[in-house]
Amino acid sequence: MTDPLDLPPAAPLSSAKPDVRPTLRLSVRRLRVDFSSGFDRLWNGGDAYRTQYMNALSMSFPVGEQFFIDSLKRGVKTLPPEQQAAWAEELRGFVGQEATHRFIHAQFNAELERQGLRNHWQNWAARRVEKTKNFQPINHVAITAALEHFTAVLALGVLTHPDWLAGASPEVALMWRWHAVEESEHKSVAVDVYRAMGGSERRRKFWFVFIALQFFAESSLQTFINLWHSGHWWRPRTWWNAARFLIGPGGLWWASAAPLAAYLRHGFHPTDFDDAAEISAWLDAQRQAYSIVA
Repeated sequence: MTDPLDLPPAAPLSSAKPDVRPTLRLSVRRLRVDFSSGFDRLWNGGDAYRTQYMNALSMSFPVGEQFFIDSLKRGVKTLPPEQQAAWAEELRGFVGQEATHRFIHAQFNAELERQGLRNHWQNWAARRVEKTKNFQPINHVAITAALEHFTAVLALGVLTHPDWLAGASPEVALMWRWHAVEESEHKSVAVDVYRAMGGSERRRKFWFVFIALQFFAESSLQTFINLWHSGHWWRPRTWWNAARFLIGPGGLWWASAAPLAAYLRHGFHPTDFDDAAEISAWLDAQRQAYSIVA
């Protein structure tokens, strides 16, 4: 596949925040969960749609997070040596967190497979990664930044809307909230690398629109496939609960639309949304649920 935006890098925005110098110190945590003995098929409060939507998201993570890791590694390597050195610690933290997410979700997805669900999203993603392997590194970083914004917005929803995981199995809910906290912690890394590389606003916005359409289509299709294989596709209650979850007060689309659209604002930066209090509260409350390994 040819590069759709074969543009030269632009000068970084003078108004972009923060500076191209990384400022984050990211902890890598080992979550104390074990999915080897399985979990309920309707682990999310007995709600088929909420369960299968979250299952669909998990199915995309191992391939997606490896792509994020590879993209940022390649992107940082294009920077001058002194900037590469400045990014080394933050990049290690980002890679460590994403690699841990990939490992945990691979375990979770293995149980989904044992339950009879079929993971098509990972195959779609793997084929896409292969087709775009010759893109400029700046495009890979722009795609990563767009997808990281989706995960950050979903993470904020998980942390601020407890009804999304109401009645969920404790270990599974713990995994999702831990993942949300770490996605929120490193939500600005990809955008900062992109701007350090001289990425333009035009390219950043183009990839976000493209990714938004793709994400909506693939997340919906994998959810529908999951519902089909789990036997809940034809049940009216499934679609009533889906409507409440997606468009009800505090629902997924209701809560996510404005934060997602904010990415198209000129000069947008992920720190425009402050979720430090939610992160700190969860880390303090769940200190016994994880250990810091790096």
